[in-house]
Amino acid sequence: QVELVESGGGWVQPGGSLRLSCTASGRTFSCYGLGWFRQAQGKEREFVASISASGMTAVVDRFLISRDNAKNTVYLQMNNLKPEDTAVYFCASRSDGGVGANGAGYDYWGQGTQVTVSS
Repeated sequence: QVELVESGGGWVQPGGSLRLSCTASGRTFSCYGLGWFRQAQGKEREFVASISASGMTAVVDRFLISRDNAKNTVYLQMNNLKPEDTAVYFCASRSDGGVGANGAGYDYWGQGTQVTVSS
């Protein structure tokens, strides 16, 4: 069982930046693949970024993903935010240690953190 807790969400003006954090329980964090997804109201969940156990990344657009294994934490740096980035952002872990844009490949999910981009 892995518990994931996101933080860092909030309100930001268009063009601003936010860094989300996700801290995981467990002693094998370094072996996990990790991902960030988002879901806007009334829309399907979509992939944002992923990082493998070895550090390989897959990201969309203006986002950067990184991990600190010593802190059991994965980060999502979001720059030049736009109103269409407004959503609940979720982190997820996968036991195979890989990267992936398909949410079905992830085993555990956090509760999410709200990001609102508006003026």
